[in-house]
Amino acid sequence: MMVVMRTTIEMKPEHRAQLLELAARRGDKGFSTVVAEAIDAHLQGRSGVERARKEALKVQGSFSAKETERLRREVKRIRSHWR
Repeated sequence: MMVVMRTTIEMKPEHRAQLLELAARRGDKGFSTVVAEAIDAHLQGRSGVERARKEALKVQGSFSAKETERLRREVKRIRSHWR
């Protein structure tokens, strides 16, 4: 059995309108399901970011000074072409 709780959040009127519209298109009476899905997706994304960060930190100190400098230059070059 899933336990749910009611809570109050503040949001912009345009966000509320968009959520109600999306929920209506899906056949839902309210937008609680849409918000729950968005929270789940956000939290899953955050945990993925945290896992990636931890994996990246495992290699900290494993590059030589020369490799580090080459990587910095390459990242700078790639970023200069980002839009």
